[in-house]
Amino acid sequence: MIRLRKLKTRHCETHVLEGGAGSDLMFLHGAGGVTEQDPLLNALAENYHVCAPLLPGYGASDECPEIRDMLDITLHTYDVLEALGLNKPILAGHSMGGMIAAEMAAVAPNEVEKLCLICPAGLWLEEHPIPDIFAMMPYELPGVLFHDVEAGTKMMTAGLDFSNLEFLKSFLVQNARQLGMAGKILFPIPDRGLRQRLYRIKARTLLIWGDSDKLIVPRYAQEFKKLIANCELVSIAEAGHMLPIEKTTQVVAAIRRLDA
Repeated sequence: MIRLRKLKTRHCETHVLEGGAGSDLMFLHGAGGVTEQDPLLNALAENYHVCAPLLPGYGASDECPEIRDMLDITLHTYDVLEALGLNKPILAGHSMGGMIAAEMAAVAPNEVEKLCLICPAGLWLEEHPIPDIFAMMPYELPGVLFHDVEAGTKMMTAGLDFSNLEFLKSFLVQNARQLGMAGKILFPIPDRGLRQRLYRIKARTLLIWGDSDKLIVPRYAQEFKKLIANCELVSIAEAGHMLPIEKTTQVVAAIRRLDA
């Protein structure tokens, strides 16, 4: 079972979702955040000791105004890893979290031995521009995030009661906090020079991509694979950008390749 715990780092209080037993695995979430009910975290907890820190501004984690850019976020996440007492866990990240995980593996290449990047952000190809999620209305997001748009819409709106004014107020405040944090590394484009650092990664790296990802199209998978030396690509059919919840079983099976 995934539970929430709190810990202090140099800059702020961070909340971490934790559960399971086995080898350590740190999971870094995407711009949409993550909760205790996340299907991927719960599935991974069947085989791993999973720790998923909530980035500043997400959930009840402090906003941490001192954390301003990509390097600050990278070092903050290392501070969280140290506070958790983890020693070279499998480092996995989805989308924005994959961007952070790649930065961690590039900045301190001897500290990451196994790396899993699930359709990570961090590169920019002029011929394949990434849609600006900050300019989209909520109803537009399922169309770029999911292979099955109808099912994705139901997933994104489950349990949301926008007719309740108190809920709506809370939702908008939390959404603003999250986007404020995500914008530091994703806005206006998700490129903070990662391309120039990927050569430094020494970790055995697994790339997982949905064949029908419309947000960060599969062409980016080929670019990451070209730039990371020890890298394997797993493509998952009929999966969009949110493949961790669309194709949870296949994603877990792919991650388990790193156990071999």
